[in-house]
Amino acid sequence: MLRRKLIRLLLALTLLGVLVVAAGLTAGYFYVESTLPKVETLADYKPPIITRVFSDDGQVIAEFSRERRIVVPVDRLPKQLINAFIAAEDSNFFNHQGVDLTSILRAAIKNLMAGGIVQGGSTITQQVAKSLLLTPEKKFSRKFKEAILAYRMEKTLSKDDILYLYLNQIYLGHGAYGVQAAAEGYYDKDTQQLTLAECAMLAGLPQAPSRYSPYANYGKAKDRQKYVLGRMVAEGMVSPQQAEAAKAEEITIHPRVNTRIADAGYFTEQVRRYLEETYGTERLYQGGLVVRTTMNVSMQEAAQQAIQENLRNLDKRRVYRGPERVLKPEEVEAYLASQQAIYDKKPLRSGSFVEGVLTGKTDKTLLVRVGRIPGEVSLSQAAWAGNLKVVAAGEAAGKGKGNSMNLPLGSVLVLQLDKRRDDGTLLMSLEQTPEVQGALVGLEPQTGHVKAMVGGYDFAKSQFNRAIQARRLPGSAIKPLIYAAAIDKGYTPATVILDTPVVYKGKSEKGEVTEWKPKNYEDKFFGPTTFRHALAHSQNVVTVKILEDIGVAYAANYIRKLGIESPQNKDLTLALGSSAVTPMELASAYAVFANGGVRLNPTFITRISDRDGNVLESVDPADFPAGVKKGQKLIRQEPERVISPETAYLITNLMESVVQDGTGKRAQELGRPVAGKTGTTNDLKDAWFAGFVPQLVAVTWVGYDQERSMGHGETGGRAALPGWLGFMQRAVKNLEPLAFPIPDTIEFHAIDAATGLLAPEESYSAVVEAFAPDTAPTNYAIDRQRPNAEDFFKLDLEDR
Repeated sequence: MLRRKLIRLLLALTLLGVLVVAAGLTAGYFYVESTLPKVETLADYKPPIITRVFSDDGQVIAEFSRERRIVVPVDRLPKQLINAFIAAEDSNFFNHQGVDLTSILRAAIKNLMAGGIVQGGSTITQQVAKSLLLTPEKKFSRKFKEAILAYRMEKTLSKDDILYLYLNQIYLGHGAYGVQAAAEGYYDKDTQQLTLAECAMLAGLPQAPSRYSPYANYGKAKDRQKYVLGRMVAEGMVSPQQAEAAKAEEITIHPRVNTRIADAGYFTEQVRRYLEETYGTERLYQGGLVVRTTMNVSMQEAAQQAIQENLRNLDKRRVYRGPERVLKPEEVEAYLASQQAIYDKKPLRSGSFVEGVLTGKTDKTLLVRVGRIPGEVSLSQAAWAGNLKVVAAGEAAGKGKGNSMNLPLGSVLVLQLDKRRDDGTLLMSLEQTPEVQGALVGLEPQTGHVKAMVGGYDFAKSQFNRAIQARRLPGSAIKPLIYAAAIDKGYTPATVILDTPVVYKGKSEKGEVTEWKPKNYEDKFFGPTTFRHALAHSQNVVTVKILEDIGVAYAANYIRKLGIESPQNKDLTLALGSSAVTPMELASAYAVFANGGVRLNPTFITRISDRDGNVLESVDPADFPAGVKKGQKLIRQEPERVISPETAYLITNLMESVVQDGTGKRAQELGRPVAGKTGTTNDLKDAWFAGFVPQLVAVTWVGYDQERSMGHGETGGRAALPGWLGFMQRAVKNLEPLAFPIPDTIEFHAIDAATGLLAPEESYSAVVEAFAPDTAPTNYAIDRQRPNAEDFFKLDLEDR
């Protein structure tokens, strides 16, 4: 009897304990359940995705993100990729309800036997719950929450929905989130192009992305791939033969090409700034904007290459500054080993700029090493650097006696790889990183689209964009704008002006009398000079006299309406480019001439849409069929006529003479009709060339950031024009050679070259000149055979 009572009491206590535990678990469940996020929010899954920037032909030129993720629908993913992840991570995925008790038990036994955690029991659904709804803390409470959420997710979402979340959210190493980003990152492929072998290798990464990285640990990645293929065979997803073929497949790891192309840094940074200012930091880096730009990739590459080559050549004309640094003997091998580690992953290519260590000298060469590869530098190629003298390690580098330059053994030199001999020896050229800087803007005049922009020698070293942020004196490059203003005041290409000395007196701030005597670059005066000849040969005194005649205030306002927004000096020095402008402003002004007198504001962006394809901004009204709504913007490019077609043509025609017979002769090498103007400032601190063909305007500037002379003879024609020409030769290669269009109203008359008056066409001194309607001279030169300049000017005064 007592025994029966004890048994009943024990059973009662046990039942009570179970009820208490059950009640506790139930209470705990409801408490935890009430604190969990709503699973329904996953139906509107919008993870952070990258903002992509495209060129005018659809190439990706930049990406901005914190997590590099490209969301892809499940129905676009290959079945074998999905199966690989299921086999590796959750083979019972299509059968469980969020939690797989069998897998948990199996993992627990393996972990117990191994004496540590070697396998997890989380399902794919649990992994999604942890990634999207919970923190990564390693506590039992988190696992409990994870199980609850996984169960709820299975009740709310379909299996395909869960796979969509998982395969787009999962981190797979090296900054890649989701399978599409990983496929691009490891193989430079779209997921739909992946082989079974590549799918299995990706599916092996979730357990430990860094440990199984194909970059860092290809052997371990391969072992993990074999495990995944084995699981796929076990689950009947592939045949043993398919698995063996995949294991034997040679996988090439193709690091994703850096979509922020090296040559586009200045352009894409301008776009990035605009996006951040307009849409905010979060939307820029996480919102998945799609940005279409005006940049032409081939033109941009040509621009960067042309600027760099021109600056290197200019820098060589100055002085060789010696080695970048000098290594101690004990530092050389470690330095070369670190170099080699880089080149093992990214082999050197012809044209590459590298650093090499000086190891010796022969009668005709410098001996160098780049990594473990020996190289030679021809002394004849390095003659620009002077007499190079190799001295012992430990001696000082720098200028020696006379024209010599001491280079200690261990000197680190900037070199360019010309070619590799059959024996592996590198043939190299001596270079140096320029101190001088430059900028270039390439603009399509009919649209205002910026096709190329370079703001300096190397964006990686200086992000300051000299094309739009640096205001520098334009020198004579401003003259076409003043000459255009003069044409609208009655001047013609045939107008004759006296190029003679002139003195302008004024007073300083202290009340002292001052004198200004403008002079020409050649320090000569040329007497009677036609308007055309004066611009072609950039005669300063004539330009000052023209400006004095038409009025400084009028000219400054005229310059402003052409697109120069920077403040202009209200004095006669304006004629010589004494007011600073940016290369972009000057390109915009010259584009007015190229576009027949119509102004368009420069633009970088043609279309912006959000992650769902909704257009936010566009230059095309057709992108807003229902009209522009709140949050949308039509990028207006309203053409504005600012000068007449006749004036635009005449100034263009005058600038053709600059190229044909003036300071811009080298531009003739382009082999097609070109209009342009050089610009040089006092003490040769700034050099410019602004020029155009009918389809493209380009402006180049060269100078030091901290203003100083670039050296004797470094004028616009020598220091800046070669960079312009190098760009244009590639940029217009596929553009049809066109003559500049002539308005129907333009008149052509024979005039006397010495006086600018009408002349019989058969006269030896007659030249054909262009005129706007009703502006041609009405009188003839006094002596049709050989006019007398003195009599002409008397007549000119009498006519007035």
